[in-house]
Amino acid sequence: MWWENEFLEVKGNKLFIDQRDASEIAEEYGTPLFLYSKHQMCANFHRLQNIFKKAVPVETRVYYAMKANYHPELLATLKEEDVWIDAVSPGEALHALRIGFPGEKILFTGTSVSDRDIQILFNLDGVVVNIDAEEQLETMRERRERQHKNKRVEVFIRWNPGIGRGFSPKTVTAGEKTLDGTPIKFGIEENQTIRIFQKAAEYGFKPVGLHQHLGSGWRKDDFDVVRSAVDKMIRKAVELSQEGFALEILDFGGGFGPRYSEDQEPFPIKEYAEYIGKKLDQSGLTPKAIAIEPGKFLVGDAGVLLLRVEYIKKSYGNHFACVNGGTFNTVPRPAIYTQAQHHIVNCARVEAKRLEKITVPGNLCETGDVFRKEIWMPTPEKGDILALLCAGAYCRSMASNFNLREIPKEVVI
Repeated sequence: MWWENEFLEVKGNKLFIDQRDASEIAEEYGTPLFLYSKHQMCANFHRLQNIFKKAVPVETRVYYAMKANYHPELLATLKEEDVWIDAVSPGEALHALRIGFPGEKILFTGTSVSDRDIQILFNLDGVVVNIDAEEQLETMRERRERQHKNKRVEVFIRWNPGIGRGFSPKTVTAGEKTLDGTPIKFGIEENQTIRIFQKAAEYGFKPVGLHQHLGSGWRKDDFDVVRSAVDKMIRKAVELSQEGFALEILDFGGGFGPRYSEDQEPFPIKEYAEYIGKKLDQSGLTPKAIAIEPGKFLVGDAGVLLLRVEYIKKSYGNHFACVNGGTFNTVPRPAIYTQAQHHIVNCARVEAKRLEKITVPGNLCETGDVFRKEIWMPTPEKGDILALLCAGAYCRSMASNFNLREIPKEVVI
């Protein structure tokens, strides 16, 4: 199967998870149930690390996008692998510190950052703050003047290079507007970037990094746009060096992830790394390191959600496999992004000669509560266990108690 990996495999037409029958695991722990594999996550990290180590002439720091999945056991494992942390709230920064990450390995990248956010962050030793707006810089200056006059604070500047890319308009984070017309709130305008660096230094902060983030969910046909953004990033870094800013870090953000469907052409990570390495060589820049910020890539395919079919319903020619979990409480992505599709496997009958067009709705009072609609799969029966794949990223971390339904248990194996 196109989705099999070291975590998931098919034996005797049944789904096995970490060498155990998925249906038996569901019986042991109950459903709905999230299952995560530390081994698969680490395998993804090592693959990424090796690609960039071969392609880029300086150190590559992997800042894990914690918003993808903040399970303590997964984070503790990543800490042992020498991963850094991309935190998007003070709560995430505090969580990383509790796990044992040193402040120096945590980058806070927020938006609409409040004075209270800054107050919390300035009380944490070593945490690097990414500046998303000139107004945020003013808030930081005021807070530093009031309580932390002599505090050394290293900062990145998040610039908006004017182009973005994502699998959905809702996940594009650079440019002027998304394709659906939504103004993009992130980053410093291109023509204001040098001035903000100068202002940050004038206010007593130490600018050490330039950061960009184009969006989430890149695929193969996004490569040309992403490559153009690399060009712009390198050019801006050269301009900054000419203005006296010897940047220590060039942070290219995140964006690439695992395959969610058979027809999805994965983003060419090796070519991306090689392009960054080539442009860095040509530029004459000598940063201490570059950074990337994967979330989905590390944990997406290292997680599954197990659901039980409560009954099969037929109505107006529609066939439903009604399951005991709702999207908003487990995997909100399909309900939020029309482009988000998670492959679903019948654990007891992965393949069959006879397939049926099935819609898999959740148990919430919401028409949009559908995991997949009208997909061809072996005919489910009451009591069957369905596995929703690639549930390791932006699933539990986005889940809610909508309809006062419980959020599923999580088990790390």
